[in-house]
Amino acid sequence: MPQFNRLQNTLQNTLKETNFALLGLCLLLSAFGTLMVHSATLRKVAEDGFLFRGTLIMIVAVTLGAISCILISYIDYEAILKLWPLVAIVSVGLMVALFRFGGDGGSGRGDVISWIEIGGIYFQPSELVKVGFIITFAMHLTAVSDKINQLKNILLLGVHGMIPIGLVILTGDLGSALVFVAIFAGMLFISGVHLRYFGAIFILLGALSPILWLRFFSKFQKNRFLAVYYPAVMKEDVYRDVIYQQQQGINAIGSGQFFGKGLFQGDYTQSGGVPVNESDMIFTVIGEELGFAGCIVTLLFLAAVIVCCVLVARKSRDMTGNLLCYGVAIMVGAQTIINIGVCLKLLPCIGITLPFISAGGSANLCIYLAVGLVMSVYRFNKERQPVDFRVSRIYTPFS
Repeated sequence: MPQFNRLQNTLQNTLKETNFALLGLCLLLSAFGTLMVHSATLRKVAEDGFLFRGTLIMIVAVTLGAISCILISYIDYEAILKLWPLVAIVSVGLMVALFRFGGDGGSGRGDVISWIEIGGIYFQPSELVKVGFIITFAMHLTAVSDKINQLKNILLLGVHGMIPIGLVILTGDLGSALVFVAIFAGMLFISGVHLRYFGAIFILLGALSPILWLRFFSKFQKNRFLAVYYPAVMKEDVYRDVIYQQQQGINAIGSGQFFGKGLFQGDYTQSGGVPVNESDMIFTVIGEELGFAGCIVTLLFLAAVIVCCVLVARKSRDMTGNLLCYGVAIMVGAQTIINIGVCLKLLPCIGITLPFISAGGSANLCIYLAVGLVMSVYRFNKERQPVDFRVSRIYTPFS
């Protein structure tokens, strides 16, 4: 009976310490995303069989990601944080490897080297490096927390942030670079960095923007910015070509009106009228087939994931756990805002996935690794019931 009670207490603690709300929301979003990707690629199913290859990859990635997420949640996040030097080396190594082995992932864009092909499957290292950056930056911020507003520490933190941001920009992945910037700025703000430093950063970015524009942006990327913010300087045929994807996306979303045309019934979606609508433009599929109502529900679920991460952060007993959770929340929020901003033609078309919903093995696998860190913080900050470890019936020669 005592052994049964101990087992029962252990099981109760395990269940109590699992953040089912967060995990459930993520799995629901992934299931919904898989359905939307299937709808977006239905016209291609005849080529590959029952499901489009991209849909199958997404299902496998979500499954592996969810399993990894649960396993990570059982590992004390403090033990993971102690591996930060290894995380940093692997992260930088993956990004540097792109300059030797990177490619465009089949997009046909010669200005991008963001993907590595492994066995016929494209892997995007920046997705994994986002998680690694949250880990290393949380450790760095915690290490200097007592003197975080000293100029020396601010400069070192800036160097830390600019390494992944600079490497990602050099690979041509501006969408991921913006997400890194958001994580960097958000974690600095949460850590209590004075606002005057943010002002200085904005001034510095303003001063460096001409250099970034002239030296690091390709003609293709420049045209995408101009098409949204200053189309008057572009030739009409060039403008139509550059803005085509976003304009088609706007048309698809608008045609859905309030309740949408119905699942698998969208004219733009089913005809392939919006390029890459299974990935970067997945929000247009939701807007056309499920309407404004479907878009709002999707945003509410994504907001709920962010809120769950923030709630775990607020209950963390230490700064590193707090920063890990806020970093993941900022990452999900930034990707959501950028992706939808692109689909609504509010931002230039820079290519970023909608968390849990867009197709893509790298994105779907790695975001669950990040969620696993949040669940680990949740688990190891829970109050635990004491377990009776008394042992009876031990006989010794001295009894």
